[in-house]
Amino acid sequence: MSSLAIPRNVLTPSQLATLARDLLEGSFPLIWVEGELGGVSRPASGHLYFNLKDARAQLRCAMWRQQALRLRFAPRDGMQVLLRGRLTVYEARGDMQLSVEHMEEAGEGALQRAFEELKTRLAAEGLFAAERKRSLPRFIRRLGIVTSPSGAAIRDVLHVLQRRFPLLDVEIVPSPVQGAAAATQLLRALQWADASGRYDALLLTRGGGSLEDLWCFNDEALVRAIAAARTPVMAAIGHEIDTTLADFAADLRAPTPSAAAELLVPERGELAASLLAQATRLHTAMQRRIDAGAQRTDRDWLRLQAQRPHARLERGAARLEDLQRRLDTQRGIHLQARRERLRTIAARLRALPPQRLLDARSERVGRAFDALRRGQALLDERRRLHLLGLARALEAVSPLATLQRGFAILRDDAGQIVRRAQQVRPEQRLSARLSDGELALRVDSTASG
Repeated sequence: MSSLAIPRNVLTPSQLATLARDLLEGSFPLIWVEGELGGVSRPASGHLYFNLKDARAQLRCAMWRQQALRLRFAPRDGMQVLLRGRLTVYEARGDMQLSVEHMEEAGEGALQRAFEELKTRLAAEGLFAAERKRSLPRFIRRLGIVTSPSGAAIRDVLHVLQRRFPLLDVEIVPSPVQGAAAATQLLRALQWADASGRYDALLLTRGGGSLEDLWCFNDEALVRAIAAARTPVMAAIGHEIDTTLADFAADLRAPTPSAAAELLVPERGELAASLLAQATRLHTAMQRRIDAGAQRTDRDWLRLQAQRPHARLERGAARLEDLQRRLDTQRGIHLQARRERLRTIAARLRALPPQRLLDARSERVGRAFDALRRGQALLDERRRLHLLGLARALEAVSPLATLQRGFAILRDDAGQIVRRAQQVRPEQRLSARLSDGELALRVDSTASG
């Protein structure tokens, strides 16, 4: 009977389990696995143990406490999930198992991956670039709201708009916001509202929901239409934690429908306060201009009073009268001298024979009259030119020229010049001397000094 030789590389079960673990962990990277949960167990340690199975096989899985605490849902038997983890070997039993780092519901996970892929592609095209976005008008006159007319979101929006700014003209562009046909209907409603040119801004909104409920707002055609719209678009979809591709493409995103309404319109109390402040500044500026004009008028009046135009006018009139008297006196002296000279000539002529006397008289009278006419004409022309010069000088200092520029001289019923507002009383009658005549005035009963 022969004996068998014992090989030198014999392994123990633990060594084999360790070798298998090293081979699995070194050969398989971080992997994604989808299947159905079964045998879910969560002991006091906080770790999570379960099986992941399909129709033909199952895989033991373990999720350690630190990763299990980050779950956003409670795993249960029969739930379809998507896992991310590493293959290893549980050496105590020699079982292969998946060490799970992340778990999500399978349907939502697929949608999330599709969301991230489309987001990355559209972002690379520049659809979400900040420089492409436009500012919404500061004061919107007509707002178009693309949403479901029966949803809770539109009620919240209308309530806030009515409270903050009831003057806003609001029109609802109806469209379903959930379901298989929602994306197509939203696209048509948005394109119609944008092409109509009726609105200063558009609001795309609905209430909160799951990723699947909000999926119509991730439709690529709708996102491109938002980015291409000529009318500024605000998106307020779901709650603050909800994010869709429509939010990234819109010119402005609001965390909730109510917050969108607050961003779109000013609060009427704040607007009233702003208008009051502007009116106050305008009144102050106008009052400063009025005060400055009044000061300029006072300075001009003082300069006018310093020149005493009325006194200068009276002196000019007196001088004119004196010149007229002197002219009349000189004219009378000249006429008298001429008469005396004519008498002398006549006396001399009477001493001559009648015919010669007559001829001489006729000749001398003719020469005398010619000389008289020439002298008189020359004298009249000199006096006329002199008077014209005096009149021009008088006119240069006359207040009538000032009246021609729009000023007036006020006199009371006693004929005294009114220089200050304190000189008059309500209902008192005054006269205003203008450039072309006088006006009768009466002081307003509401006027005050």
